[in-house]
Amino acid sequence: MTSAPARRGEPVSLSAALATFDELWSPRIVTAVNDYDVRIAKVEGEHVWHVHDHTDEFFLVLEGELTIALREPAGERTVVLPRGSVFTVPRGTEHKPSAPDGAAILLFEPTGTLTVGDRHDEVPAHVDATTGHALDRLMDA
Repeated sequence: MTSAPARRGEPVSLSAALATFDELWSPRIVTAVNDYDVRIAKVEGEHVWHVHDHTDEFFLVLEGELTIALREPAGERTVVLPRGSVFTVPRGTEHKPSAPDGAAILLFEPTGTLTVGDRHDEVPAHVDATTGHALDRLMDA
């Protein structure tokens, strides 16, 4: 389900937005910048190995810690992102985010980008293969 941003042209409290949903690996669109969605998600456990062939993927850790495993030409490596850290996965790089203890993240991607990329392993039931959901409601900050 693709939806318009929650409150375009109005301030959005990310903590209030995160409080409006509980689903894991199911991002909500909080606003848009040009042709890009700004999405937030609650995550825990592992996502799926996947690749975005035509776009980079930007991560900002709002709460907790996120780990991203990468399969690059030079081999595999893992980056660990504590709260407040950012990381961009380059287009065409196979990657698998995970958060054993849970985290809240902000993603910046072109509108319509599928959460499981253009190519991916089998998608587990706990991962929502979506282009983002609108916030159903937003509490006042």
